[in-house]
Amino acid sequence: MQKRIYNFSAGPAILPEDVLLEAQENLFSLPGVGMSILEISHRSKTFDKIIEEAKADLKILLDINDNYEILFLQGGASLQFSMVPLNLMPPKNKADYILTGSWSKKALKEAKRVGAVKIAASTEENKFNRIPKQSELNLDPDASYVHFTSNNTIYGTEWKSEPETGNVPLVCDASSDMLHKKIDVNKYGLIYAGAQKNMGPSGVTLVIIRKDLLERSADSLHTMLNYKIHVENNSMYNTPSTFGIYIIGLVTKWLKKNGGLDAMYKTNKEKAEILYNCIDNSNGFYKGHAQKDSRSLMNVTFNLATEELEKKLISEATAAGFDGLKGHRSVGGLRASIYNAFPKKGLEDLVVFMKEFQSKNG
Repeated sequence: MQKRIYNFSAGPAILPEDVLLEAQENLFSLPGVGMSILEISHRSKTFDKIIEEAKADLKILLDINDNYEILFLQGGASLQFSMVPLNLMPPKNKADYILTGSWSKKALKEAKRVGAVKIAASTEENKFNRIPKQSELNLDPDASYVHFTSNNTIYGTEWKSEPETGNVPLVCDASSDMLHKKIDVNKYGLIYAGAQKNMGPSGVTLVIIRKDLLERSADSLHTMLNYKIHVENNSMYNTPSTFGIYIIGLVTKWLKKNGGLDAMYKTNKEKAEILYNCIDNSNGFYKGHAQKDSRSLMNVTFNLATEELEKKLISEATAAGFDGLKGHRSVGGLRASIYNAFPKKGLEDLVVFMKEFQSKNG
């Protein structure tokens, strides 16, 4: 088998090697089934077991109680930018949005098509290099919900704790840090997350919704945009992404086997510290974008003195087996995405490379 390189891509992103190997081994024929996961019916007992086990393992990992429903939908987080306001904004037709990056701005754009939207806080004037403090939030106690993005892949910032919203339901786009640590699901009205960062392949979106909020989903909504319909049909009103849900199930089992989300969080902090220490101790050669108290554990963003030097590092790093370090096209610079499955050894090797690059180009 071809040697695997270090994959720093922001998404679709790295998956656990154990998961890939198990999927590979059983791709031709699932044990005891005689068919590939790519071939089986989503109405079969085999797939019933796969989707129910994935939901059960998510409940265990996140301590999700019976007040919540778990959905596996399609359309990515981008479709949720529309589904959330269409389902949850009525009848008040107003919501608060906290802007911390490009994805929250896109969510805001779609919400404005549905009702009155207020920007409760924004760090755009700081080039989204930090998370707003609770004291900066201008929240409407009569809003239908408050929306925030827990981790910002492009700018490398992350909420360390949820914004406090009182009795107003909290809605979170957790696409890029879902399952990196245990969260208190009870604080949320709805959480959505594209799978392709920490949970599985692209094509599946996890939605966790509090049951009482389903009453806001009007019968007049288009069927495929109605959360209530998807709950009633156990995510199978149409053919779901069977392979993607299968991989999510393998990933949740991998997380459980490796100590759960508390153990994963400990490892993620250790991994991020390796790279941030290199940046902080480079005497300014490497400059982190995010303020220290807002730094993401999933996406480390940084710059060098010139764009030419950044291009040189990216080119040499790619040749050395470090792929995906180029920053998002909208901001440039460099970005190392180090999701759950990224190995600690990869960070150690990258730091060796970065120190050698500095010694030659500093």
